[in-house]
Amino acid sequence: MSSTTVRISSSLHETLRQLAEETGTTMNAVLESALNEYQKRLFWSHAAAEFRALQNDPRAWDAEQRERAAWDATLADGLED
Repeated sequence: MSSTTVRISSSLHETLRQLAEETGTTMNAVLESALNEYQKRLFWSHAAAEFRALQNDPRAWDAEQRERAAWDATLADGLED
């Protein structure tokens, strides 16, 4: 595994150390987990913003609703789960 040096504050390093100790893992694992969670949060925040924009566009929202209705018809196609 390759590595890269990143400068962080002493307080962040201490927080990483404490979290690693508390969770019984490495500081690298704590940082990786935190960044993955942050990335997910950003993704869903952007998705929510795009969804709000869609709802604020009456023509686009109407098209979305029509498409959902068309897909809902597949739920009653008589096929078993």
